[in-house]
Formats: sequence, structure tokens, C-alpha cells
Amino acid sequence: MKILFIGDVMSSIGRDMVEDYLYRIKQQYQIDFVIANVENASHGKGLLKKHYEFFVFQGVQAMTMGNHTFDKKEIFDYIDEANRLIVPMNQPRALPGTKSRVFDCLGKKIRITSVLGSAFMDTRNGSPFEMIDDYLDLEHDIHIIDYHGEATSEKVVFAHYVKDKVQAVLGTHTHVQTADEKIIDGKCAFISDVGMTGPYRSAIGCDIDSVITRMKGFHAPFIIAESSGQLCAVVLTFEDNKVVDIERIMINEDHSF
Repeated sequence: MKILFIGDVMSSIGRDMVEDYLYRIKQQYQIDFVIANVENASHGKGLLKKHYEFFVFQGVQAMTMGNHTFDKKEIFDYIDEANRLIVPMNQPRALPGTKSRVFDCLGKKIRITSVLGSAFMDTRNGSPFEMIDDYLDLEHDIHIIDYHGEATSEKVVFAHYVKDKVQAVLGTHTHVQTADEKIIDGKCAFISDVGMTGPYRSAIGCDIDSVITRMKGFHAPFIIAESSGQLCAVVLTFEDNKVVDIERIMINEDHSF
């Protein structure tokens, strides 16, 4: 079995990259199941219903979220019916959404759980290390965690904490693909960050000039960059229920497909 995980899809440019390349990636790598982090898919923050339906149409079977899950208030109107959506398990309990889902693929039960990091993130969220224990022994053949956080060290430590009970911990949120993919102790696939699917010539998806203005101490809105696109992802290969390979994908004007 091969599972594709697409990193943070951002804005219309990210959606266009999914539309342009997902089918070709699935054919070349013989992908059986597709997951995407889509918390930035609608204008850089949040997920509108029409864009949720776009990913369904494109063949994304599971969608993870992050700290911008509820930035588009429309999500409250459709989240209960969105049966492919997974929200962070350690978000405030009053917020809606399913925090861990099981999907059937090729006779296997694939559990996907979304987790928010704690370092440099919203302090209202519960500790991922304390709360993940409730999810580790739930029914699954393969368990994949999207760890949406800032700190690479926290992601590494978390992966070691859960390595005996999950098959992959894939980092998202920083929008910069890391080159530290590995299989920890032959058990758990890991990468600090899968990377961003969105504007390539940008500062993690935002217009560079506007970010420079902010860095110089002036107020300026974050503006989505207008540029060519990029797609970042990883492919996980499983034999029975054991992960045996993790491979990075990066597609942009400097890295052709």
C-alpha cells in the first residue's frame, strides 16, 4: 500500500497545484490513499465548503486541519457532515469536529489523527503529550498523525513518544519542507515538515515585500503571494501494516516533476 500526504495546501495556487499534479502523482507512484492538510486552502486561512468539495472531487480521501481550522466561520455550518475532515484532537473541547477518523482502504483500517503542537502556538490548546494517550490504542491497522506545530524538536520528541503505537508522524505548519525523513527504529515514519503546496516565490506563501514591511516594524497585512506554484508531499510505503519507506516530493519551477 502507498499513501500520499500533501503538505499545507495554501490559497488558489495550492489548489491549482493539486488539480494539476495529483492525478499524475497517483499514477506514477501507484497511490492507494490520499491525505492533505487543507487548513490554509481558502485564501490562506481556513476552509470554505466549496473548497472542501473541491478536494473531494480531486480524490483527496482525508483532510487534516490545524490552528486555522475555524478562521472561516462557514465551517460551523458543514463540519458535522464533512466525513473526510479531521480537526486537532487537542483543540478546546467546546469546538466541534472529529479529531481522529478511520478510513477503509484495501482491507486495512487507516486511522488519521490531527495534533497541534504546543511550543510557540496557542496556549488554549491542550498538551499533545498528555492528550494523545487517549488515541493510541484505538482500533486501526495503520495510524498516521499530522503534527501541526512550529518546533522541530517538539515534533521529533513526540514521534519518539508514540513510535511504538503509530506508523507515521508527519509534521506540518511551517510550510518549509525538511530533509530529515526517516523511519524511527524501523517502526514510525517521520519528517519534521512535509512542506507547503502553494505560492513558490513567497515567504511561506505570503508576498515577500509585505512581509519585509512587517519585519521592519510597520503594520502591513499578510498578502497571499502571486507566483508560480509548488507542491510538497511525502509518499509512505507499507508492507502489511509496517511502514518500509518514506519519500519526499517537491514540485516547482526549480524541481520538475
